[in-house]
Amino acid sequence: MRYTFIALLSIVLASVVSADALAQRMPERRLVRKGNRQYERGDYDNSIDNYARALMVDPDNFEAKFNTANVQVRKELIDKAENSLRKLAKDSTLLATDRADVIYNLGNVLFIQQRLEDALNCYRDAMRLNPDDQQAKFNYALTKELLKQQQQQQNQNQNDQNQDKNDQNQDKQEQNQNQNQDNQDQNEDKQDQQDQQQQPEQQISNQEQQAMLEAIQAQEDKTQEKLKEKKGVLIRGGKNW
Repeated sequence: MRYTFIALLSIVLASVVSADALAQRMPERRLVRKGNRQYERGDYDNSIDNYARALMVDPDNFEAKFNTANVQVRKELIDKAENSLRKLAKDSTLLATDRADVIYNLGNVLFIQQRLEDALNCYRDAMRLNPDDQQAKFNYALTKELLKQQQQQQNQNQNDQNQDKNDQNQDKQEQNQNQNQDNQDQNEDKQDQQDQQQQPEQQISNQEQQAMLEAIQAQEDKTQEKLKEKKGVLIRGGKNW
C-alpha cells in the first residue's frame, strides 16, 4: 500500500498453502488482511481499527504500522501520518526495501505539505536503499524540478520587489524635487509681490518729497524777493536741498 502522487497502490499479499492454519497461528495476519480489504473499499475507520487490533497482538507487525500511516493519509491526518512514518523509519530491524518504502511514503507526505526540500531528501534516501525504485527516481526528478522553478520564482519576485522599491524611491525623489521647486517658485512669487507692493509706496514717497522741496524752495524764493524790496540788500540764493 505504497502511497504515490497518482494513486495508492494496493498491497500484494503473499499466497499461502493453508490460510486457515496461518490465521489460527498468526491472528494478527487475519486482522491485517481484513483491514486491507476494508481499506480497498474505502472503509478507512474499520480498516485502521483492525490494524490497531493486529498491533495489539503483534506490536512489531510492519504491515499494520505501514498501512496505518496510509489510512491516516487517506483520512487527511497528515501530521499523524508523518509521525507514524518517522517512527517506523527508525526501526533498525527493517529490511532495506521496507525502509525504502517507508521513507518514500514519508517523502510523499512531506510533498503534500509543500515541504519540497525535505521530500527531495527522502526520495534520495529511498533511492540509496533501493536503487531500482523507479517511482522514487521519478518523484525525485519531479520534486527537484519544482524546487528549481520555485527558486526562480522567488528570485523573480525578489527582483520585482527591488525594482518596485527603486521606483518608489525615484518617485519620492522626484516628488521632493518638485516640492522644492514649487516652494522656490512660491517664495519667488511672494518676493515679487512684496517688491510690487513696496515699489509704489517708494515712488509716492519720492514724489511727495520732491513736491515738498519745490514748495519750500518757492516759498524761500518769495521770501528773498520780499527782503530785497524792503532792505535793498543782496541776498544769496536759496538753500540747495
